[in-house]
Amino acid sequence: MGKAEKSRIALPVGSNLDRFIMKNQEAFPYASGELSQLIRDLAYAGKVVNREINRAGLADITGAYGNENVQGEEQQNLDVAANIRFTRALKKGGEVAAIISEEDEEIIDLNNPRSKYIVAIDPLDGSSNIDVNVSIGTIFSVYRRISPQGSPIQTEDVLQLGSAQVAAGYILYGSSTMFVYTTGKGVNGFTYEPSLGEYILSHQNMKMPKDGKVYSINEGSYYSFEPHVRDYVEACKKRGFSARYIGSLVADFHRNLLKGGIYIYPSTEKAPNGKLRLMYECNALAMIAEQAGGKATDGKQRILDIQPTDLHQRVPFYVGSTKMVKEATEEA
Repeated sequence: MGKAEKSRIALPVGSNLDRFIMKNQEAFPYASGELSQLIRDLAYAGKVVNREINRAGLADITGAYGNENVQGEEQQNLDVAANIRFTRALKKGGEVAAIISEEDEEIIDLNNPRSKYIVAIDPLDGSSNIDVNVSIGTIFSVYRRISPQGSPIQTEDVLQLGSAQVAAGYILYGSSTMFVYTTGKGVNGFTYEPSLGEYILSHQNMKMPKDGKVYSINEGSYYSFEPHVRDYVEACKKRGFSARYIGSLVADFHRNLLKGGIYIYPSTEKAPNGKLRLMYECNALAMIAEQAGGKATDGKQRILDIQPTDLHQRVPFYVGSTKMVKEATEEA
């Protein structure tokens, strides 16, 4: 056996997602197997969406679908495909009673009335980047329903505080595909190994640096930012910080989670309440940020303490390294 081959065999493959979930199930809230299966269902749907993204240029499923979603944004073909894949997986899995999706105006009742969980999801974040082969992602939140099992879904089941999440995560479709999630006991990341068809634990107990030198903001809207935001951006420039803005929330967040930094989508003249959605974008990433030692606010209060009043409610969003978020919002 050659030296190179021996070296390859010596490398451990690592724990796969299923084994990790089973081993840590006792750490899950209300551990009874349902939440474990729900996480598996999301991961499986992510594999299917990953396959379709990788085939997008060949299968003629890039480009606009021809409709607008509830946000007034033009839907891409893969937006629709991803929404269908995740909805089907969660319905068939049987652990989810209802879904809130960026792509649907109303609550999606899955007709699983005895299920314990509600999922809020952005099936394909950053879909405007699909056609130019830039990283995109999926973001999800999991809540335990409040109304009794077997009864119809109520508004109180879906409009819960972010602090009530029992799990949150994202899937990043990039140079490699990663599944990152938390159940309130730290953050772990799994990289998809296509030849095995498995997510392998690659980033255990992820921690966001307390400070950083990267700021992520759309400076094209600079002159519509509030004065304190413009001041912070200028301060970053004077210190020689790096500006990194991909335009895919998951990709920008993931980089800052690993290397330290801040992501800001503030209120602007066109979007005085911000642009990002509380229920299926900000809450999930805020939970992950806090579990990794970071911070997330709307500029005035903790994201996870905001009481939602609408399925598609928008909020300003400041998330990242604790020191940077505090500095960016101290004059707000």
